[in-house]
Amino acid sequence: MKMVNPPHPGEIIKGLWLDPMGASITDAAQAMGVSRKTLSKIVNGRGRVTPEIALRLSIALGSSAESWLGHQAVYDLWELEQQPNDLRVVPLFASAPAFASA
Repeated sequence: MKMVNPPHPGEIIKGLWLDPMGASITDAAQAMGVSRKTLSKIVNGRGRVTPEIALRLSIALGSSAESWLGHQAVYDLWELEQQPNDLRVVPLFASAPAFASA
């Protein structure tokens, strides 16, 4: 089932980590070894969680890098689906091949 308007990973960082722990963006950025500007962009929904940032978040917060990349992928896909579809893609197969249903 598709998620309706999934949160940006920055909202998750702010809502589940920074606010409850009383940590500032500056504190978290220092702990992660990134600039305040970099983390601020992510927390405010203007930046993306890259593989490097995902790894840094996983170490700093005790979570998995894969989960952060997953949050970003879900958000990115949802945003793309909100735009007019001008991909000009046609189905490659008339029906799904057998291996696709496995």
